[in-house]
Amino acid sequence: MKMTKKTLFTETPVTIGPESGYDNYIMAIESSCDETACAIVKNGREVISNVVASQIKTHEKYGGVIPEIAAREHLESINVVIEEAFKQANIKPQDITAFAGTVGPGLVGCLLVGLNAAKTLALVYDKPFIGVNHLNAHLCGNYIDTDLKPPYIALLISGGHTQIIDVKSYSEQKIIGETIDDAVGEAYDKVARLIGLPYPGGPVLDKLAKEGNPHAFKLPEAKVDGYNFSFSGLKTAVLRLVKSFDGQELPVNDICASFQECVSSTLFKKVKKALEESGYKQVVIAGGVAANSEIRRKIFSLEEEGYRVNAPLMKYCTDNAAMVASCAYFNTNTFDDIDVEVFSRA
Repeated sequence: MKMTKKTLFTETPVTIGPESGYDNYIMAIESSCDETACAIVKNGREVISNVVASQIKTHEKYGGVIPEIAAREHLESINVVIEEAFKQANIKPQDITAFAGTVGPGLVGCLLVGLNAAKTLALVYDKPFIGVNHLNAHLCGNYIDTDLKPPYIALLISGGHTQIIDVKSYSEQKIIGETIDDAVGEAYDKVARLIGLPYPGGPVLDKLAKEGNPHAFKLPEAKVDGYNFSFSGLKTAVLRLVKSFDGQELPVNDICASFQECVSSTLFKKVKKALEESGYKQVVIAGGVAANSEIRRKIFSLEEEGYRVNAPLMKYCTDNAAMVASCAYFNTNTFDDIDVEVFSRA
């Protein structure tokens, strides 16, 4: 099925997607949280340029992202990353097939910066505008530099979301399980703070876990029906564990390893169940927490059982614009209306 968009002023029909019959160059902008990113991607899979301005250094002294500060930094960086993306790709704006931007979920003030920039470019150069859901974009990071095609089961794990998704086609997908409280990334960050790790806590916890004993402490795995998850109880169990040392030196590495073992095992069991019941032979992981070494190891162990497993390159796990461009190309639940407004929650 061909996807036809219209340019904004002349309303000229433009065919976009795998069946367009010509090379599509999508420029996308992502600014949902603390990275200002711009990328140009050819045919949804080949990255021509990818520019990311990170704000981690700015926010680490606060122990988390401050929305007002993040929005201001996006404003300072947006023109720079756009110009650099064009420069790296050696492509003129007139050669772009369509402009895309993240609509949500994310921080409203941050989203507005990137989305308005994408809309402006589409208006100035009379190209189609495509609004993208940030979560769908994370899944599409798996299409970059691969030949992956649906159907497959997807595990989306990020700071704000934990979902198992049945991806039937590029544009048809259904959430079959999700967290009922804390997301995986949220749980990692909270546990990291409990044991005194610096921001961002997730990667530090993952590193320390490699030096610890994953079976040092038996932590509870929530019993939740179906494919849903719960991690708030696990976080509370770690809090009790930390308090039990009552001023004694914490076995930080062992706590990290035991926590990570509990989380990764829970995710693995649910994903395997979804694969077995769907009959699919492909599974992908996506989102910032997809960079976690133990979660990746467990999910990739499914290859030993005959499943094809895919995960984005590390640089496409965290927020980036290449995944947004890929999502726009494959028409994964996108928005065409130039008046579309940003939203903070999925």
